[in-house]
Amino acid sequence: MNALTRMQRFDDMFPDLFRRFARPMSLSEDAPADIRIDVVENDHDYVVRAEIPGAKKEDIRVAVEGNFVSISADIKREREEKSGSRVLLKETYFGSASRGFSLGHEIDDKEVVAKLEDGVLKLTLPKREGSRTREIAIQ
Repeated sequence: MNALTRMQRFDDMFPDLFRRFARPMSLSEDAPADIRIDVVENDHDYVVRAEIPGAKKEDIRVAVEGNFVSISADIKREREEKSGSRVLLKETYFGSASRGFSLGHEIDDKEVVAKLEDGVLKLTLPKREGSRTREIAIQ
């Protein structure tokens, strides 16, 4: 009997024991996850869609330096349950999330457009003129 067969038999005896540890843990269901992004490139610019649920536009910061883009947000969530005039439960979360990434071309930071709609930040990042990627021949 090889080691894999032994582990399969052990897993059959305790099917959920190891799978529970393999799942990512979070502190709270209400805590923000990482900022998830989609990046699309065309000839003139990059379009970035970043999901930042629960963040207000005044709490989001975007910085562009050369070809590096960073997005950060402070997130505050409050939930309160009342029964009549008494508060029975109040859950509050304060936290932050950030994301940084490099692109293939430098960005013209004077022409960047940022819009927030329904928790999704849309960035239009125009490529800087003259900052083309040059392919290098290998000798």
